[in-house]
Amino acid sequence: MELIQNNPYRIAGILTNATLRELERNKSKFHKYIEVGKEPKSDYDFELLGSVKRTKESLKAAFSNLEQNQDKVNFALFWFLNASPFDNTAIEYLKNGDEEKALEIWEKVTKDKDVNSKNFSAFNNLGTYKLLSRDKSDIKTGIEAKIKLIESDYFESFVHSVADETYTIDNQKQSEKLIDELLTQFKNQYSSSETLQLFSGCNGTTQKYLSKKFTEEPLHKIESQIESWKKKRKADKGRAYEFGLKLFTNTKDDLSLLKSLLGTSDLKYKAVADQLANEIMQCGIDYFNESQENESSEDYLGQAQELNETALSIAVGQLVKERAKDHISTLEEMKDREVAQAIALLQSVKDAYETNEANIRRQIEELEQNDIELKFGLKTINYSAVEDNIKNSIDWSKVNDLLREVLSDKNLIKIKESSKTDAKNEFWDLVNWLEDNSLKSSTISTIINKYKKIPPKIFFDIISADVTNTDSKSNSITEPFYVENIRYVGLKLNISSNGSQEVTIFKKYVNPDGKYKHSSNSPEGYTTSTSETITPQTKIIDLGGYGNGKECTYQVGEHKIEVYVEHFKVYAETFKVDWSPNKKSELKRKLEILQNELNEVKKFKWFRGSETKEREVKEVENKINKAKNLLMNK
Repeated sequence: MELIQNNPYRIAGILTNATLRELERNKSKFHKYIEVGKEPKSDYDFELLGSVKRTKESLKAAFSNLEQNQDKVNFALFWFLNASPFDNTAIEYLKNGDEEKALEIWEKVTKDKDVNSKNFSAFNNLGTYKLLSRDKSDIKTGIEAKIKLIESDYFESFVHSVADETYTIDNQKQSEKLIDELLTQFKNQYSSSETLQLFSGCNGTTQKYLSKKFTEEPLHKIESQIESWKKKRKADKGRAYEFGLKLFTNTKDDLSLLKSLLGTSDLKYKAVADQLANEIMQCGIDYFNESQENESSEDYLGQAQELNETALSIAVGQLVKERAKDHISTLEEMKDREVAQAIALLQSVKDAYETNEANIRRQIEELEQNDIELKFGLKTINYSAVEDNIKNSIDWSKVNDLLREVLSDKNLIKIKESSKTDAKNEFWDLVNWLEDNSLKSSTISTIINKYKKIPPKIFFDIISADVTNTDSKSNSITEPFYVENIRYVGLKLNISSNGSQEVTIFKKYVNPDGKYKHSSNSPEGYTTSTSETITPQTKIIDLGGYGNGKECTYQVGEHKIEVYVEHFKVYAETFKVDWSPNKKSELKRKLEILQNELNEVKKFKWFRGSETKEREVKEVENKINKAKNLLMNK
């Protein structure tokens, strides 16, 4: 520690309770040495502190610093005092370089003991020695020894050992001076949290003073930052999102420090936290309003929500918290406004269509029940015309105009980015219903295709994938990937995740003919689907298998598994299906035999009628087709 290594007492070559005569003797001797070019030495240079450089200037400053009583006390707390036989023995050990013996003596008379008339100097000396260490636990012990000495009734004995007998001192003020000096020494060496940890063993008075010292600067810095960014926000609201983020970034460390020192129940912390939260919130509000007014292409709604969520995480007061929650709720509703409007329009069309259909079918039913001519078959109902009337009961041109307005490219993107999964599923069902029922479906078909091409907002990247083959109990099949062994073909996605989300993943198994496999349980347009919970820790997504537990249902050739999220293809993996070499050769041989048999059957034979020949040829051709299908596993 600098204050110990270059302590005026050390440069003067004396202990803190040296007599005035000793001090003057060294002053005169050291100056003479300097004048003749000799380097002054002292028994109290102590090797453990390293070398000491004495110059004319440093000697003048050192002796000047030891003239006033207050200065003597201040510097004495960072040097050694010989006030008891224990000190005398320990200091002799130090002079001889035996630090362990010196430390052992001072620890013996201070450990688990209160400060008294016989050991007050040992507390000081132990503290000085420990403060020389680079080990934080030693420094912590040194600080505790110093504070314990100053706060004791025997600090007066220490003061009178190093200063005049008539000199009085305020223990609390001296404690604060010591803390201030230590903080100066630690400033560029330890972080705030590390420094506070060094004082953690001290009493409440010390903690209170430290709290005050450590909170003044961060409080001022946060308040200055708030005022600075507030002025910038008012001058340029279009950049308020950027300003709000910078305000948070520039204050978060200071706010975290204040929180650790004061706690959230402290009035000072509450006031500055709420003030900061309000300004960040206002940045979000101003930015949203300005962006909306100027029809910005940025995701200003999401950015405003981000600032309000940041403000909520900072706020302490209930009023500020409620204000932030209200803003977040409003923005959330606005965020999903597009999907809500789309559903409302599509549902109104569907409701009108179904109401019209019900009315028309009821009218037909009444005719069938009440019209005499119909009953006696004198006239009939043109049911094809009835279906046409149902289809034409809606003004599809007007519907398409509304669709183009409500489902614009911009709104489709916002619908895709919505976090309301159920609402998006409802939207998807409705647009597909409309495509199936509209007489002018080209508009909705175009909208559906555009929607499919919009990438979803997912928080993971697919790095690679592994095709799997399992049995009906999901156990991995280790035999070679041949028709004989293939059962349920699945896909494991290897991913890198940077967030958490619930996501529905669709799979489409496309065969070599370009057709996709599906069953009665398959979602429309896909083979299978699965709901997955993704977290930052997720590394693998197992999408399961599709097939049959008893036999291979995949034809020979190259297949493709396409992976979709929100109807957007995010990945595709191919796999090849074939028989084992031996089995394939066997099937080919059988096919060749049948081909030869067909050639023989087609040859002319005496006494065989044309019908018989045709039947025999047909039988062999059927066998060949079956053999070909078996070879292709169709």
